[in-house]
Amino acid sequence: MKKIGLFYVANAVKTSQVARKIREALGADQVDIIPAEKAWGNDFQSYDNLVIGASTWFDGELPTFWDELVPELTGLDLKGKKVALFGLGDQVNYPDNFVDGLGILAEEFEKTGAILVGYTSAEGYTFNRSKALRDDQWCGLVIDVENQSKLSDKRIKEWCEQLKKEF
Repeated sequence: MKKIGLFYVANAVKTSQVARKIREALGADQVDIIPAEKAWGNDFQSYDNLVIGASTWFDGELPTFWDELVPELTGLDLKGKKVALFGLGDQVNYPDNFVDGLGILAEEFEKTGAILVGYTSAEGYTFNRSKALRDDQWCGLVIDVENQSKLSDKRIKEWCEQLKKEF
C-alpha cells in the first residue's frame, strides 16, 4: 500500500480522535497526518491515496479551514488519486443535513478528478436527508459520536480493512 495523506482539522477534538484511530488501524507508519489548518493544494497532490475527514457544523456547513481550502481544491488535478472520506455528524439533532460536510467534500474532490473509495452502508442510521448519501450508501465512513459512540470503533476498524483493499 502506498503512503497515505490523512487530512483533517486538528482543532476539532472528536474528528482528531477518529483520525488517530484511523491512522492506527491503517498502520501508523503508512499514514502522514497533515492538519487542514496548515495544508496547501500541493500537499494533496503529494499522495496517491488520501483520507479526508471533517465534521458537519451547524446546518450542514464545513468546519473552519475546510471551507477555506475548498476554493483551493478547484484548481487541483487529482485525476487517478484515491480519496476516502470520513465525516462526523449528529443524526438526532441535525436529521435534515446529517453529515452534509462529507457530501460537500465528496463533490469537491470528484471535481478534481479524484476517485472516491470507501463507500459504506447507510443502514443503522436514522435521518431525513444528507448530501453524503449516494444510492443508499455513504460516500465514506460516517461516525455519530453523539448518538452511536459504541459503534464507532467497529465501524472504523471495518472501514480501514476495506480501505487496505481499495487503496
